[in-house]
Amino acid sequence: MLCLRVSLPAAAVFAAAAVSIPAAPSPAAPSRAAEASRVPPQVAGAVLEPVALAALPGWREDEGAASLDAFRLTCAGPGPNPPQIEGVTGSPADLAAACAAAAEVKPNEAKKFFEARFSAYRIVRPASGTEPERRVGFLTGYFEPELTGSLEPGPGYTAPVLARPDDLVSLAPGETAPGLDPLYRAGRRTETGLVPYPDRAAIEDGALGERTRPLLWLRDAVDLFVLQVQGSGRVRLPDGRGMRVLYDGKNGQPYTSIGKLIVNEGHLPINGLSLERWTAWLRANPDHARRLMRMNASYIFFRTEPVTDPALGPPGAAGVPLSPGRSMAVDGNLWRYGLPFWLEGKLPGQPGRGHLVVAADTGSAIVGPARGDLYVGTGAAAGRAAGDLHDRMGFVVLIPKPAPDGAAKGAAAPEAAAGEARP
Repeated sequence: MLCLRVSLPAAAVFAAAAVSIPAAPSPAAPSRAAEASRVPPQVAGAVLEPVALAALPGWREDEGAASLDAFRLTCAGPGPNPPQIEGVTGSPADLAAACAAAAEVKPNEAKKFFEARFSAYRIVRPASGTEPERRVGFLTGYFEPELTGSLEPGPGYTAPVLARPDDLVSLAPGETAPGLDPLYRAGRRTETGLVPYPDRAAIEDGALGERTRPLLWLRDAVDLFVLQVQGSGRVRLPDGRGMRVLYDGKNGQPYTSIGKLIVNEGHLPINGLSLERWTAWLRANPDHARRLMRMNASYIFFRTEPVTDPALGPPGAAGVPLSPGRSMAVDGNLWRYGLPFWLEGKLPGQPGRGHLVVAADTGSAIVGPARGDLYVGTGAAAGRAAGDLHDRMGFVVLIPKPAPDGAAKGAAAPEAAAGEARP
């Protein structure tokens, strides 16, 4: 559902069964050598340094039950990662076994579950040349905006939210197409093969014709741009009904951060550049707004569905609803959806020294082994807090231990979900 998937980093608004976990592994538990064989020594140049979960600062204070709920929710998704991607860290079979075990864990035993079923590895960038060792990465946040809209155009509802065009061909992560520059992640099929899909300006000028249709209309082009930047949103109709508007593909053109454009042209300073501030500036400067928004060639298409659980967010790339404060977007080319991560550092609005989250989404600007984008919730409060979360952060990944002999039988890894959650 991501980035800079947002032109600015967003922020932190944080808003069951009954069998105990054994205190010690059974005799059939795998050896350390078997466990080590499942963990790559490096991921995208970063070293995985073993650490003890229970010894991590803040581990005992964090809310384990909320993370367990997010993990179980992700387990229920349709799949771990697109199958064509090779080298994604995290064994699907071991993760499936951990998911099966999680179904029987009491909320007050969540921490014991993670300690028993996972091994923790701090993600460390080793020193190289003049570059020193790095034990921190970068964390941003994103949210689900709440907007007003109408199923019909009219005064106050002028910006169409377009459905996925019938001639759009999307490329999965890592996939290439003969004759199409790898810069483009989607195309339009012609007699000679795929060609780049029209960019934002061309689409706004009517290049798609009858290939698509409006699903609904928002107030203005700025609201539509915010929806596209975030990748999904909730829309309130004039009769009071609500619906969720979900990502359903993009034109594959490169994404350009409008926040950077506004700052680089000297319109607003980078300090204090919040979502509210740059959207207000765009509305106050419509000529600049149209030009700058068109400089972002990426364009997002959508589908709609009812809001079934207001407490949860839209589905992420893992195919399940996002849990506020507990679902994180990661580089889906490197990490398996469903892997837990411990964030080493203080998050805005949180008293502890760390935070346990679950990989459940991705974004085209979320690149690298120690880069995350935390889903923080829905609505104005999440949007106002969006500028608070853009921090250096330590990342510890939890890799599922090899399942004891026979534990994973009958628990095949789920099939993969395709798609991208955010521009």
